Amino acid sequence: MKKVDHIGIAVSSIDNVLAFYEDTLGLSLLKIEEVKNQGVKVAFMDSGNLKLELLEPLHKESPIAAFIEKKGEGIHHIAFGVEGIEERIEELQTKGVRMINETPKPGAGGASVAFMHPKSAHGVLYELCDKSNIKGE
Repeated sequence: MKKVDHIGIAVSSIDNVLAFYEDTLGLSLLKIEEVKNQGVKVAFMDSGNLKLELLEPLHKESPIAAFIEKKGEGIHHIAFGVEGIEERIEELQTKGVRMINETPKPGAGGASVAFMHPKSAHGVLYELCDKSNIKGE
């Protein structure tokens, strides 16, 4: 793991919380995009040393919708920046870590991502986030 790349925060509505992050906390909005294969709308907030990703469900079948229904809004996951995501997945699996994604999938911002199962990580949902294929990252 190279660094903590971002923290994902589940929200019911980006529009409803954006003023808090911009006006109250003083963070800058970098961009908003939809990641249809994950059923989320993502707002990237610059907090200096890492990004916050505000995650809004696009539909009721979205994993974020299920998370909010079960646990309410709040921290959803912590993402580690990695290079060679396929090798990191394999390495974790050889150490007994159960992966939600055994192969990387496209994530927000063009990254390749894979999630560890929280039962293998003491209740925390961790994401591997490989941006090595993105220019300027």
